[in-house]
Amino acid sequence: MIRAEIINTIGRQFLSTNIENDEFSYPKAFTAAHKDFAAVKTGSFQNLDIRFIDKQARVAVLVETKQNFDTVYEKAKQQLNAYMAYERALTGYAVIGILANTNDDRIRVWRDEVSDETFLKEQIAMTSFADYRNIVAPLRINNKEEVIKNTYRLNELLHGLGIDERLRSQLVGTCILALKRQLLYKGLETEQILSGIYKVLCDLLRNDSDINRADKLSILHTEVLQDQKVELLKAEDLIAILDFINDGIMPYINEETAKGQDLLNLFFTTFNKYVGKADKNQAFTPDHIVSFMCDVIGINHMSRVLDPCCGSGAFLVRAMTNALNDCKTESERNTVKKERIFGIEAEKKAFGLSTTNMLIHGDGNSNVRKGSCFDLEQWIKNAHINRVLMNPPYNAQRPYCQPSYVATWKKDCKEDPSKGLHYLYYIAETVGSGKLAVLLPMQCAIGNTGDIKKFKELMMQHHRLDAVFSLPAEMFYPGASVVACCMIWELGIRHESANIPTFFGYFKEDGFVKRKNLGRVERVDPKTGEGAWKAIHDKWLQLYQTRTAEVGLSAVQKVSYDDEWCAEAYMETDYSTLSEKDFIQKLVDYSAFLVQNEEV
Repeated sequence: MIRAEIINTIGRQFLSTNIENDEFSYPKAFTAAHKDFAAVKTGSFQNLDIRFIDKQARVAVLVETKQNFDTVYEKAKQQLNAYMAYERALTGYAVIGILANTNDDRIRVWRDEVSDETFLKEQIAMTSFADYRNIVAPLRINNKEEVIKNTYRLNELLHGLGIDERLRSQLVGTCILALKRQLLYKGLETEQILSGIYKVLCDLLRNDSDINRADKLSILHTEVLQDQKVELLKAEDLIAILDFINDGIMPYINEETAKGQDLLNLFFTTFNKYVGKADKNQAFTPDHIVSFMCDVIGINHMSRVLDPCCGSGAFLVRAMTNALNDCKTESERNTVKKERIFGIEAEKKAFGLSTTNMLIHGDGNSNVRKGSCFDLEQWIKNAHINRVLMNPPYNAQRPYCQPSYVATWKKDCKEDPSKGLHYLYYIAETVGSGKLAVLLPMQCAIGNTGDIKKFKELMMQHHRLDAVFSLPAEMFYPGASVVACCMIWELGIRHESANIPTFFGYFKEDGFVKRKNLGRVERVDPKTGEGAWKAIHDKWLQLYQTRTAEVGLSAVQKVSYDDEWCAEAYMETDYSTLSEKDFIQKLVDYSAFLVQNEEV
């Protein structure tokens, strides 16, 4: 990598030089700072090739270039180590040191000093200053507990100001977008603040295609900024909202780290629970389940991901986060954002939410289309999708279903009799190959009559049922009450021809519990402070990947379309853990399930 490429990749705005050729003389810097260079001088090393500084974050990135550091490796390490020591003595900053070859792209990276203990072996490609800064000095501290508490408080603030539930999430997302770009709002009137937010939106969407840009701007402008209740907010009330987000949410989320992205997604998903649809059974998928589904189907930087019913964009954001975490270069990251994530949403408010969500997570050119997936068949095919994540509507009315399928309904039928399975089949056939993860009501897994049976048979004629996970009964609380399962499909492989048994997971215990005013939150060990979910996630994934049958948790079974697709039908029960209370609760749960599905 040549010198100019190194500077542009890390960030020219952070470049610090005090002699010609953009190099940095430590003797000169020490003299200017009235410090004794001789006290820290090591050998003849004096002039560093490239120095980057962020004074506010107190971080330095030092780069020493060689044509081929293999031929002078030990001396090159001594030289870089000397510069890192000079920097610590000069500024006291946290330091990243990099040896970089100019005849290829290989680098070696250390933190604080050059030693085996501080060698960052995972750093194999040059990246941005922000990435290096977050290795040594994150700008914000990720604090899940504070974010959850303040999410509830923010909702109460908006409720007190008369902001409708359907508007709150979109308004908060729009405010976050503006605040991330240093929105000026102190001392301004409501109209001036809203104009400033609109300008931020225009700048963010400038690179979108004309049609997408117009759709997104129109929705965000008319549905949020021009909403009567927003326009009528007193300036001090709108400022109070912005202050709360700025002081009570953003300082606890460092979105430039993987953990921060997780936390930002948790915040946005939590807020989206307050957003309703005409369909009261609309289910916003919890972020930890979204994360698990992405891990199951193996999202990486080469994945081309589609969510054809993307709602607020939770699947898209998680897929993008996983893919970006797998990237090694800025070029790979840009490719993921511009060419690898695809979404479709028909409803106007939900489309606005997905747009905001993607923009918050740094994607200004997301391929999210407004419309019906049934009208975008060729667009889907042109995207060459190899991974699908979806949570289709379970009770979609006639206008939102595939027209050719609706034509087969009885006249008095008002809602999708397949409970979302016809969405699954259409997407599976359109995409054709790859892996697909879908959330559906348990009725789709165990049903054996009517359209449910028909689409189960059609799916198996063309695709392989790889796994089905029975998920927590109250997973969507406080939203929909439906009991859901997750199906994993291998597309383009006939189920019977594959002759491979299906894995069934009884994944009902996810480590989350209901808390008043907070919904379902992760259980935390008071002694260690560790959340319960990680260990459960790892266990679920290990059982699936090894296709292990474990008493009380999983089974492996060959099934056909007319069988029940759930772990409960095939796994052994661990009766040693069953109490009378558990038995009674299961009877209550089963009775509730029968009532919900009109089977009693």
